[in-house]
Amino acid sequence: MSPATRSGSARKVAVVGVALSDCGRVDDATPYALHAQAARRALADSGLSRDVIDGIASAGLGTLAPVEVAEYLGLRPRWVDSTSVGGATWEVMAAHATDAIAAGHANAVLLVYGSTARADIKAKRRTSNLSFGARGPLQFEVPYGHSLIAKYAMAARRHMHEYGTTLEQLASVAVQARANAATNPDAMFRAPITVDEVLEGPMIADPFTKLHCCIRSDGGAAVLLVAEEYVADCASEPVWVLGAGEHVSHTTMSEWDDFTVSPAAVSGRLAFERAGVTPDEIDVAEIYDAFTYMTLVTLEDLGFCEKGEGGPFVEKGRLLRDGGLPTNTDGGGLSAQHPGMRGLFLLVEAVRQLRGQAGDGQVRRPDGTLPELAVASGTGGWFCSSGTVVLGRC
Repeated sequence: MSPATRSGSARKVAVVGVALSDCGRVDDATPYALHAQAARRALADSGLSRDVIDGIASAGLGTLAPVEVAEYLGLRPRWVDSTSVGGATWEVMAAHATDAIAAGHANAVLLVYGSTARADIKAKRRTSNLSFGARGPLQFEVPYGHSLIAKYAMAARRHMHEYGTTLEQLASVAVQARANAATNPDAMFRAPITVDEVLEGPMIADPFTKLHCCIRSDGGAAVLLVAEEYVADCASEPVWVLGAGEHVSHTTMSEWDDFTVSPAAVSGRLAFERAGVTPDEIDVAEIYDAFTYMTLVTLEDLGFCEKGEGGPFVEKGRLLRDGGLPTNTDGGGLSAQHPGMRGLFLLVEAVRQLRGQAGDGQVRRPDGTLPELAVASGTGGWFCSSGTVVLGRC
């Protein structure tokens, strides 16, 4: 297998630096500080000088993101991206950065994010919100109290109706995420949970009880992508971007053709085709999991099981670190951390797994070797957008 890029260019692209900022409960830092902390750590991980960075991608902070973030970091990039499509933002940005580097428009692009979503609420600097706004197409749904979580819950109910997916199967996703988090010292919640505990929790939006939903945390992440000629100077083993895809589906629920099909059905197919691999070859999957149903339906749409078979697929322990398809190996947004747009954390964990740097949470293939291929798939909005990236060590 040879490293490849989406554009078919001869210039290959690698991830050479990844890092998280302090995560979980961070009461004494600003979002800008978390951006800077993650960026410094990712740069140190790469072993490169900050002078090589000529591109930056960021979203979610400031009036002119990523201009304000670049200024705070002391960077003057000649390539920028502020694409904002919710949780899928970072996989989409990684695809854009890969294309830019392959085409010679940039040499080294930093993807960086930071949020104090939890601390802001605790300090009453902001309140929880029921909707994203009431302008444009959203005006036809917001007056009826159709919140973001209700949209996911309605989609989950449709899948249950169509395919017989059970609450116990959805709950098993949360149970396995928590089991994976148990080996992650940076996970916010590590104590084991059972299916019964998930089912018996307080109802948030039918059928989702509290443990079906992601946690709210603080934290940041950063990923540095570079052209192949920089790899020899790096301190860490490169992880190559083999293929990526992106897709947007809808924003108004009435315009969504099928509640049981997510936009990952398109972004995943494109990513695997461009990488020249199949889902059967993937060793590790990092999937956006704001809710348990999101994991289940994304596994179907990426091709790890047939449509409608997600329930039986997840209930057999396949998502555990030592399962058939280790998924959300850090504990995911359900147990590790979820400071808003979590897609960048998926890329960090995928790279760490491929490098063999996941500590007690390290995945091994059946023959004891390190994983060769990983997929990171982010979802944005209420299944509105998807970005999928295939990564490999070879």
